[in-house]
Amino acid sequence: MNVYDSLKMQDLLEPFDYQPTDSMYQADMIILNTCHIREKAAEKMYSELGRIKQIKDDRKSKGEGNVIVTVAGCVAQAEGDEIFRRASYVDIVVGPQSYYDLPELIAKIARHEKHVIKLDFVEEAKFDKLPEQSNIQGVSSLISVQEGCDKFCTFCVVPYTRGAEFSRNLEQIYREVIKSVSNGTKEVILLGQNVNAYHGQTIEGKECSLADLISYIAEIPSLERIRYVTSHPIDMTEDLILLHGSEPKLMPFLHLPVQSGSNKILKSMNRRHNRDYYFDIINRLRNARGDIVFSSDFIVGFPGETDEDFADTLDLVKKVGYGQCYSFKYSPRPGTPAAVKEQVPEHIKSRRLAILQQEISRQQLLFNESCIGKIMPVLFDRDGKLDNQLIGKTCYMQSVHVINPARDLFGQIIDVKIINAGASSLSGEMVL
Repeated sequence: MNVYDSLKMQDLLEPFDYQPTDSMYQADMIILNTCHIREKAAEKMYSELGRIKQIKDDRKSKGEGNVIVTVAGCVAQAEGDEIFRRASYVDIVVGPQSYYDLPELIAKIARHEKHVIKLDFVEEAKFDKLPEQSNIQGVSSLISVQEGCDKFCTFCVVPYTRGAEFSRNLEQIYREVIKSVSNGTKEVILLGQNVNAYHGQTIEGKECSLADLISYIAEIPSLERIRYVTSHPIDMTEDLILLHGSEPKLMPFLHLPVQSGSNKILKSMNRRHNRDYYFDIINRLRNARGDIVFSSDFIVGFPGETDEDFADTLDLVKKVGYGQCYSFKYSPRPGTPAAVKEQVPEHIKSRRLAILQQEISRQQLLFNESCIGKIMPVLFDRDGKLDNQLIGKTCYMQSVHVINPARDLFGQIIDVKIINAGASSLSGEMVL
């Protein structure tokens, strides 16, 4: 989601003659777009701001003017005025639902106002004011369809930094997808903190689900692939499950975070489901589409997690069999219920994480190796590091390297015979 927000900030500022630069030493404005999910997010932000301060001071000492420093995103929302107290050189603090007003906030700085802040939670205003037309072209485009969260998992800050669940209307999303496709997009990734909780409206005021939205945009002729992320198990509705079996443009790869395999820990996390419910969703999706592959998120060392609870997580991982996963040690987030509970010792967290990651890596390598000899459609989206090398993605989000392409394949889906497989990528030969 932060990548999408950053791109939209760029779109917002381009009409005011701001252009992106690869070097902060050339910038007239530096925007630090922050995420609150990672461990010690606030302290990492202040550390990065210290580096930005040096650049700002150097530029000013050379008579190169004032570099506007902006802190955006979820840490900005959580810290608010505290950022100005600890980093007085910051000019603007803006939350993830308020950055649509960046041009006006910059104008206030130009009028010599100091410490401008906006942290409103008005999602409707955000999407009404964001530019739908993007000058950024790409083979794969991110489209935000839903923001916020009403689940209140006890480890998570999203409901406090992104606000309540909000869904954009269908026509607004459709127009953005159409414009992306006209700029060369072949694949769209529908984004949301709980994307499958999407409940937008048509222009006639009729409520529509994520399955309805996907079916609607799948009618766009030049759009080849559709994905959505991130999903919550309790919002996997029957129509969405069945759509995986009936809509060929919907990719057979689903990120479905479970976080833990222990019923006790799932309850403590307020995940609102147990492991059997999760297994049932997995089985129904596999019944709908036999070649579907899953990824997930796992937190180890959550408060109260015992060796038996961790064993349940390992058991779930082995029973599901994932194509890839993301795993983290639990770290307390200030203001969340889990932060005040008795914590698992750090050395136990580290040991459990190493064991889990070993199993995850084993499964990922096995899945990649199972692709050797297969012919897989690959969407080429970027250049490789070697001469005449292109990199693309399979329908399972695996990176595929191809050497010596016979023609320009950027933005095309080409069949590739997989020759080699590693833990993180594949290589192959084109089948022309």
